[in-house]
Amino acid sequence: MRVIGVSEFGGPEALREFDVPERHAGPKEVRIRVRAAAVNPTDTLTRSGARAEDLRKNPPPYVPGMDAAGVVEEIGPEVSADYGVGDHVMAIVVPDGSHGAYSESIVVPADSVARVPHGASDAEAATLPMNGLTARRALDLLDLPPGATLAVTGAAGAFGGYVVQLAKADGLRVVADAKPEDEELVRALGADIVVARGDDVAERIRAAVPEGVDGLADGAVQDGLVTAAVRDGGGVATVRGYRGDDAALARGISFHPVWVVDYQHARERLDRLREQAEKGVLTLRVAQVLPAAQAPQAHRRLEAGGVRGRLVLEF
Repeated sequence: MRVIGVSEFGGPEALREFDVPERHAGPKEVRIRVRAAAVNPTDTLTRSGARAEDLRKNPPPYVPGMDAAGVVEEIGPEVSADYGVGDHVMAIVVPDGSHGAYSESIVVPADSVARVPHGASDAEAATLPMNGLTARRALDLLDLPPGATLAVTGAAGAFGGYVVQLAKADGLRVVADAKPEDEELVRALGADIVVARGDDVAERIRAAVPEGVDGLADGAVQDGLVTAAVRDGGGVATVRGYRGDDAALARGISFHPVWVVDYQHARERLDRLREQAEKGVLTLRVAQVLPAAQAPQAHRRLEAGGVRGRLVLEF
């Protein structure tokens, strides 16, 4: 079975094809013939060695990829599902050694799988599981009531865009950042107020909301630079483990590191995202589809910045 991964950590050029043994679905598992795998920033951490300490408990190759979509090949015992062999599904994948979404075939827990949204291609569906569940987890941790104000940084990105759309569906008022060329996009996603992005974005959010926002989802990973935008007692959802600075903690601001693995087995939430995509609440954005063999080019483009939507590898 062909996979794309690394045997030695490094730059995009370290990615190459490997042949690994094919697995079969066991109890409570599903095997998927992968048609599409989204390329995410977390994938570059697997490739570069930033996660080496976690990965080296298994032999190489180390295969990235947290989003897969494709066709059900095999359903193991003890699985109750609304899909069958031959149906198109999407899955969140937690990479572990040679187990990652950059694979021709993958075996995942059945509760990590949901049907592909009706009318969506596999490439489009592959942009939803990890990014959508991360956005959902951030909002669930912040737990803001309808009518509250949420700020979103990195709003034009995949995670940020889903946060904006899910927040609006939750009844929140959204203040979001954007570059000039992304302002129209971010407004189309549903942001009520759009401010210019940058290191001083907290000042611009405060200018728009003088009392401070109730919560902030920091998709731009600006950490301490954005906490001034949040009111005393508010909350911040972070995506790289940031737990706050002394000044913010002294103001009673709570920090919520978001780990999507907490929703690895949240099939109901993934299926709810499917429903919202079918209803147009969520927009599935594909920046470009590339053959799997062009994974190095996809990583180079992602790391160069400015990608809107997700790059997707096609198997």
